[in-house]
Order: sequence, then C-alpha cells, then structure tokens
Amino acid sequence: MGNKPQTPFLEARERLAKTSTIKLWFSRFASRSAQLVGHPYIFVWAFISIVVWALAGPYFHFSNACQLVINSVTNIVTFLVVFLIQNTQNRDAKALHLKLDELIRSHNPASNDLIDVEKLSDEELEQLEKYYEAIRKEREARNGKKHRPAA
Repeated sequence: MGNKPQTPFLEARERLAKTSTIKLWFSRFASRSAQLVGHPYIFVWAFISIVVWALAGPYFHFSNACQLVINSVTNIVTFLVVFLIQNTQNRDAKALHLKLDELIRSHNPASNDLIDVEKLSDEELEQLEKYYEAIRKEREARNGKKHRPAA
C-alpha cells in the first residue's frame, strides 16, 4: 500500500488521538455537559426543583436561608453553564465556518476571497454586505423584480 497524502483534518485527528490535554478534556466535557443541560429531562428536573423550593417556602417561612439556598444554587449553576455553552457554541461556529470554507474552496465559480470572512472587522463586513446588496439589486433590476423587505 502506498502512502496517500493526508488532509489537514486527518492529520489533526491523528495528532489529537496522541494527545491528552486539559484543553481537549474541557472541550469534550463542555460538549457533553451542554448536551446534557439542553436535554428536556434536565429542564423538567429544574422546574420540579423550583416547585419543591416554592412549596417548601411556607414551611421555612421563606426565611433568608431558604432564599439564599435557591439564589446561590441558581447563580452558581448559571455561571458555570454560561462558560460551557459558550465553549460549545464557539466550537460549533468554528466547525461550521470551516465547512463553509471548504465548500467555497471546492466550488469553482465561488470566490475564495470569502474564506475566513468571519474574521473581518465589522466595518469590512458592512462593506461586503453593501457589495452583495448592490449585486442583488442589479440582478433584480435585470429580472424586473422588486425587493420586498421582510415584514
């Protein structure tokens, strides 16, 4: 068997299989945690927890300690879940951009100038948006169609 040239994806996957870093561990943990937190059963569990707390309130006369428990737990959980979800969202966005970049690269009429467009500044993105808006308007004018803004 001859050695086939490997794609950057396969090379990265092989390097990843040989490493065990905190970054890799956190990435996997964050991904699994975000899936778990987004599961309907977790929502039901959280809802039931709030109902149990609300029902226990009169028993404890809605004391400061009772309020502190629910506030502390919800603040800590929210604080940690924000980081897990943000990590997962960042990874998903990066993967999506890479997939789109590959589609742009592999499609002959497409402009490779749009690869990594997400790394442009806001001003550059606005210029690009105006450029494509002008192209759309020109095409519609040629086709005799009018652009109707979304309601």
